[in-house]
Amino acid sequence: METRSLGKTNIQITPILMGTWQAGKRLWVGIEDSETTKAIRAAYEAGITTIDTAEVYGEGHSEKIVAAAISDVRDRVVIASKVFANHLKHDQVIEACDRSLKNLNTDYIDLYQIHWPPGSWGNEYVPLAETMGALNELKQAGKIRAIGVSNFSVAQIEEAAKYGEIESLQPPYSLFWRQPEAAGLVDYCGEHHISILSYSSLAQGILTGKFGPDHKFAEGDHRANSKLFQPDTYAKVQTALDQLRPIATKYNASLGNLCLAWLIATDRTKAKAQVNAIVGARNAEQASQNAAAAEIKLSDADIQKIDQISRPVNDSVEYGNMMWNF
Repeated sequence: METRSLGKTNIQITPILMGTWQAGKRLWVGIEDSETTKAIRAAYEAGITTIDTAEVYGEGHSEKIVAAAISDVRDRVVIASKVFANHLKHDQVIEACDRSLKNLNTDYIDLYQIHWPPGSWGNEYVPLAETMGALNELKQAGKIRAIGVSNFSVAQIEEAAKYGEIESLQPPYSLFWRQPEAAGLVDYCGEHHISILSYSSLAQGILTGKFGPDHKFAEGDHRANSKLFQPDTYAKVQTALDQLRPIATKYNASLGNLCLAWLIATDRTKAKAQVNAIVGARNAEQASQNAAAAEIKLSDADIQKIDQISRPVNDSVEYGNMMWNF
């Protein structure tokens, strides 16, 4: 699989990243450690050498599963993790990073990200200058190689960038969730050479087409709260998926991979933003299938057509800083 430079660094990431939120189990149902371990390994063997995790995914459990899957090939993978909003004071950042290093069975993290802006989720507001100061110390010590942010606005990225180099932004972003475009984030990142690492790149499975019109999630599955699953929007989702299927057939691709190919197409955005897609997988087969999306090269006409098909869905969604009605 081709690689791309992370931000302005020489760190090489793959356009499809293995997401491991589900590996933490919390807010997911039917997840087995043995299967997610195999999935992460299958992603690596299929060419996905960049893996994204976070301390808050199962309170370190996801990081431990990542370690179990790839420790023997650590020098051939790029690991991204995150510090949560309750650990943004200077000493808390240092301690959180050390815990993540232990969980990941490694002595460095390639990309360490602020998971949510200060003050999120009812946590105490900590000035970005303090958090970034700690991250810069970790970088100087060789414990992390690059700094990124997640769920930040343009103004928050600009504030963080006063105190250190920001190489990536991780927002929710997919064909059916275009808030980063509406908020000016895509243009900003393109202009400032900040890599976008999209999460929920398949709209939490909607873009695979596997959820029918009457689908109901199991109790405890957070996806039931997604704004895209609300009745009025979900009806438009089904119509758009039906219109996308012939295009997927044209490229001999799954519906999900077609949508991933659209997202990571390098010339899709006006600002030529570099968009890379984080995709989770419950098992090895899904992980291997996700990797194939990187090989699909869409024509300009089809990129535009896919965009047009998605518009009724996006026009019906009330954007906010989250995809869910929590």
